[in-house]
Amino acid sequence: MGAVAIAERLFTTTAAGPRLIGSHCRACEAWAFPAQDSCPTCTGTDVSDDLLEPRGTLWTWTTQGFPPVSPPFVGPGSKESFVPFGIGWVALPGQLMIEARLTESDPANLAIGMPVELVLEPITTDDAGQDVLTFAFQPTVHEGPEAVDA
Repeated sequence: MGAVAIAERLFTTTAAGPRLIGSHCRACEAWAFPAQDSCPTCTGTDVSDDLLEPRGTLWTWTTQGFPPVSPPFVGPGSKESFVPFGIGWVALPGQLMIEARLTESDPANLAIGMPVELVLEPITTDDAGQDVLTFAFQPTVHEGPEAVDA
């Protein structure tokens, strides 16, 4: 089957990979995520939807070890089917810091300051059997052109 986004105007896919959609205020230069029709900083309405950087730095993190309250949480909610996940604050260079799901939940594999990159992952399935995709950040496997394949 196909896949659908968990919400409209949250992310898009490009030839270079997934990108989050934020808003950028032309008056005060503030960024917001998710995209908004007015600026949360100056309340101006001269804002544009712009793509956010797909790579950032993990500023801090924790793990979600039990099913959150549903709604708003979607996904396996019983104690038997729930899979713990990481949650972190990710600093996107030159833009803003966002709270996001992490693909990693093992504390041994997470560190403040580590590079992370945006990915899309299924969180549940809809009534039509399609994967419902959300965004998450995963530890960056390689850095820049100096990285080589082993």
